[in-house]
Amino acid sequence: MIDPERQKILDEVYGHIKTVTRLVLLLVAGVIALIFYILNPSVLDIEFKADQPAVVAEAPLPEYENGIHLATGFKEGENLNLVIANCTSCHSAKMVTQNRATRDGWKTMIRWMQETQNLWDLGDSEPLILDYLAKYYAPEKAGRRQPLTDIDWYELEN
Repeated sequence: MIDPERQKILDEVYGHIKTVTRLVLLLVAGVIALIFYILNPSVLDIEFKADQPAVVAEAPLPEYENGIHLATGFKEGENLNLVIANCTSCHSAKMVTQNRATRDGWKTMIRWMQETQNLWDLGDSEPLILDYLAKYYAPEKAGRRQPLTDIDWYELEN
């Protein structure tokens, strides 16, 4: 058994060794990061814009099958690229395709996203996006079938 006084000294030395080891590792990591930056100075060339404008889509037309955009599931139509660029940069296309709304309903959803989800101002793109959404994702008259009438019912036999 080690003398308590000696154990206390050993614990202090061990604590200092741990601290020095951590500092050395931190220093090595810093040197590696500095060397990486010296070799790749463009890695920190990042521009942040406070007033991010609406995304303008100038990409080539995507691939479709049976009028459906294969990558997103959106219906093919005018201004689809704007919808893809502005909507799917924050959420899945499924968030659009699973919903139906009038033009005012879509506008209300956009305002909610701008107020609570940091959606940028869509500017001149907003009416075009609303045109697409109101045309292709408008409410559908659907639901239950009409009740059956004039049915000749029969009884099941055991």
